[in-house]
Amino acid sequence: MHPVHDIDALLLLAMALSAKRRPAELVEIIAAADLLRGTIPFAPKLAEAFHSLSRHGLISEVEGAYALTEEAQKIVTGLPKKSEIDELVFAVRVKLSAFHAKTEHAAIAVTSEQLAAAIEAHRTASKNTAKNLLVPKPKVSEDNKPQGLRQRKPLPKHRRKD
Repeated sequence: MHPVHDIDALLLLAMALSAKRRPAELVEIIAAADLLRGTIPFAPKLAEAFHSLSRHGLISEVEGAYALTEEAQKIVTGLPKKSEIDELVFAVRVKLSAFHAKTEHAAIAVTSEQLAAAIEAHRTASKNTAKNLLVPKPKVSEDNKPQGLRQRKPLPKHRRKD
């Protein structure tokens, strides 16, 4: 598959994250891409990536939702779990560049307008106060760490060795 761009690898990673148990809708894929990279890619670039990956048989459409094919699942499995996103994107790009489709598949028609609507829906949903499960948990700073039950009491003065 030539040429391979970062957006192709990011789309595969986002789809692997959002479509684990069932095919994902565009809004879910956008939310996963935002979670992984921290920014949302441009709609025309995403439409081009959808076209390219579906033409090579890596993305399939199921009743208006999108899922990875078996070949794409082989590409995203076995990646290191505790890596930075840039390292994961690079690893997927290497695997994508080595991938050669046996046959040409029909391209999925995802328009820039559909993707722009999904991006806008994700932005409005992220401003909502409702709980979003794709948002990472905030990290607790060292100063505000809750005191656990494992903290020992200091010894009484009469038992201390000074």
